[in-house]
Amino acid sequence: MKLTFAFLAVFVSRSVLAQESTASLLRGTGRSSTSTEEAQEHLLAVKGSIAESSCSQLGEDDCSGSQDDDGVQCVWCKCSAIPSECLNVEQAKAAPPGVFDCAPAPSPSTEESASTTVSADSIGYNPDQFNYSLKESPVDGSLCDPDSLSISGYVDITGSKYDTDRANKHLFYWFFEKRSTNDEKIEQVQDAEDIPIVIWLTGGPGCSSTLALLFENGPCTVAEDGQSTIVNPYSWTEAAHVLWLDQPAGVGFSYGEENDYNEEMISEDAYYFLQEFLKEHPEYASNPVTIVGESYGGHYAPAVAHKIWTKNKDVEESMIDINLAGLAVGNGLTNPIEQYQWYPEMAVNNSHGIKVVSDDTYAQMKKAVPACIKLIEECNKGDSFINTFSCQSAFVVCNVAETTPYQMTGLNPYDITKQCGDNPLCYDFTNIETWLNLESTKEALNVSEHSSKWQSCNMGINLKFHTDWMKDFSPYVADLIDDEIHVLVYAGDLDYICNYLGNRAWALNLEWLFKEDFNAAEDHEWGVDQDGSAGLAKTSHGFTFLQVYDAGHMVPADKPKVALDMISNFLNGGEF
Repeated sequence: MKLTFAFLAVFVSRSVLAQESTASLLRGTGRSSTSTEEAQEHLLAVKGSIAESSCSQLGEDDCSGSQDDDGVQCVWCKCSAIPSECLNVEQAKAAPPGVFDCAPAPSPSTEESASTTVSADSIGYNPDQFNYSLKESPVDGSLCDPDSLSISGYVDITGSKYDTDRANKHLFYWFFEKRSTNDEKIEQVQDAEDIPIVIWLTGGPGCSSTLALLFENGPCTVAEDGQSTIVNPYSWTEAAHVLWLDQPAGVGFSYGEENDYNEEMISEDAYYFLQEFLKEHPEYASNPVTIVGESYGGHYAPAVAHKIWTKNKDVEESMIDINLAGLAVGNGLTNPIEQYQWYPEMAVNNSHGIKVVSDDTYAQMKKAVPACIKLIEECNKGDSFINTFSCQSAFVVCNVAETTPYQMTGLNPYDITKQCGDNPLCYDFTNIETWLNLESTKEALNVSEHSSKWQSCNMGINLKFHTDWMKDFSPYVADLIDDEIHVLVYAGDLDYICNYLGNRAWALNLEWLFKEDFNAAEDHEWGVDQDGSAGLAKTSHGFTFLQVYDAGHMVPADKPKVALDMISNFLNGGEF
């Protein structure tokens, strides 16, 4: 669900970073006296003095025994002050032994024949081996919503562009048609092609969209005892057909090769998923599609929408021209360069006047911002070894400086008015987990026997995206708006981790055709809530930023009616 990105806050603050170096740094039990800054300087010196190596693309499990583009062996180098790295042996030789503990190079006699060459340009893609297919069945209406046709199943993807050795993935989804009574169904037949389709992507990274379906904006919620469901009158299926997709593989009921670690891989699989779904369901093939992401979905959704937009420019033979109509991001992480500057202000100068840290802590957070932003900017200059290192370093340095101080207060990172409590993600999803893992539920949802037990979030998947974390996807948003694809950025103003201040900042600083008009547009009250207006909006030329009053990270859960009004208005081209 929307806990998606919030994973970070708990992840960093509670010292459960599975990267050895980061965990040591956060717990204060590092085994090296080398500071983070010193280690960064050493590694930059190593990388600057020796040619780039594609070994840097590898994680620990794949490093040893592999070779880079030039046939040089890769070795894993541990460091307690910064993220450990995969270097080639020449780089490893130059790494200071007091800072890095590098494994010995594999013996050519025993390893050479088994080593794998890692190319920076290709990962063994063979288009002749690429295949994707859909396996699905209708879902009985009594399971969740009797007033909406429901389908669930898997798209099986084999040998896609970023996979090796015909690796396969099986992505689970649950689809609902727009809710309607029998009388409404008769009236809507002639307008069936105009009904919007929403593709919902929960972030994390590593959290299940099915969680959002059952906790935020789906047709039903789970009863407290975890044995049945309750119809949700504020489901987004009141406004559209909605498909909740569990991705990447390893998330929710999805399974298969868990090798995705960036948005290029995510968007590639999502694009072909949509192709197969729409081919199997020609009745939806021309409907307007809107991609919506929450939290780390601020990475996912722009990347997927941009992939569709790009592919539509030159549609491949046998592919469908997907009717991309819009993009929406809720409390997302989209432009870290802008957003990480606003954590100190959210902690002290938010719209609710809630001061959550001391003046000294605020000053320390402000002081750390320039170094943090410098690393993020370097991260976004390219995909070289140095850039990758900067991405990983920024993940550690920025989160320790800007999110850990908040976490130390014990407050919920998704809602500054609440305590986190004892639950790992500050919310109790026991009832949802219980219901989804019932044999009767899995059978009704066509869940594969190869799928793992459902869990709200998969930390193993989360770890794979730490290099991707600080990448800026706002230029993708600009491309879409400039091509007249409507975009909505909304943010509940009680959320800390993906707060409204940071989201507003990147929206204002976005470089697009009508930036000046958007920035000059008047901030105005929008919508109706029980206590007055629902939020504060700024809109121009198809781009809208909406601050949702008194909502946290998961707007549909905190303000269900407001969220439904918002998405209905957006999907139908209404004014904000």
